[in-house]
Amino acid sequence: MERENFIIAIDGFSSCGKSTVAKALAKKLQFVFIDSGAMYRAVTLYFLRQHINLTNPDEIRAALEEIHIDFVPQGDTVHIFLNGEDVSREIRQMHVSEKVSEISAIKEVRHALVKQQQALGKRRNIVMDGRDIGTTVFPDADLKIFMTANSEVRAQRRLAELLAKGEVVSIEGVKQNLAHRDHMDSTREESPLRQATDAIILDNSDLTQEEQLEIVLEEYRARMEGR
Repeated sequence: MERENFIIAIDGFSSCGKSTVAKALAKKLQFVFIDSGAMYRAVTLYFLRQHINLTNPDEIRAALEEIHIDFVPQGDTVHIFLNGEDVSREIRQMHVSEKVSEISAIKEVRHALVKQQQALGKRRNIVMDGRDIGTTVFPDADLKIFMTANSEVRAQRRLAELLAKGEVVSIEGVKQNLAHRDHMDSTREESPLRQATDAIILDNSDLTQEEQLEIVLEEYRARMEGR
């Protein structure tokens, strides 16, 4: 039976602006936006707080049973709640960024969150961004976008984001973190970051947010015409 809801999957490297485009797109189309990366960050935060042994599968599985993640709209933004606590700001801090790729690579973590993500997209029109949305979570997505940008642009964007939140970081530290995350995301055994064969590549190194949004909207309109 053909699926009636429309799924847009946006994948790509860290600090490529995936969430910015996905949020704007969801708002424009009145779709539900789901930030899969925020889910992995929330799990990472929980693991760090609880000092979970990352080499103990039983401890990991038990911890995952205790984690409940919610997305709650608040005005024009969507906040992420971890076991009832708004952790939207804390999950973006560097101590979480430094561990999220390692924890995201754990088989038990990926299986648990992919299952949750697939459940979220069963009946609603959604825009979901992440690393493996178009390849693992929704391989049958109606529209797949793979976003990229050159490393210098990505580092400057990430630095500006962190400084705006009051974190004291260096551009060298940001570059090292991004390079580490790229390596971890691309080489992990479970659902590595890769471009789906039917994904549209969007290099936004020299594009404004408005230009990026219009490109994706054009692809969406083309898919709708073909339905």
